[in-house]
Amino acid sequence: MPIIATHFVPVARAADVPRGSMLEVTVGPRNILLCHTRDGWFATDNVCTHAYAKLSEGRLRKTRLICPLHGGAFDCRTGEAIGSPAVAPLTAYAVRVTGENVEIAVGEQSADS
Repeated sequence: MPIIATHFVPVARAADVPRGSMLEVTVGPRNILLCHTRDGWFATDNVCTHAYAKLSEGRLRKTRLICPLHGGAFDCRTGEAIGSPAVAPLTAYAVRVTGENVEIAVGEQSADS
C-alpha cells in the first residue's frame, strides 16, 4: 500500500484574494478552487461533480458555491453537495495562512512505496 504524505503548498498571496472571492489554482494535476469567505479560507476541487463545469466560473454566496452550468450547489467549507442536481461531494482540502501566503494541504504518494 502506498504511503500518502500530506504537505502544504503555497498557492496565492492572501492580499490577492479579497474576502468574498475565489481563485482557481493548480497544484500538480489538481484543479482547486480557493475560497475566501467571512468564515475563513477553504479549498475544494474546482470541477462540479454533476457535470463538467469549473466552479470558479460560477458564484460564491457566503459559503455556498453555485455551479454555472446547472446551478448545483456545494458548501465550500466541506465540499458537501447541498443543492441539486449535484449529489456527490467535492474533495475538500485543508488551508492555512502563513505570513502573506495562503497554502493548501495536498497528499502525494511516496516514491518509496
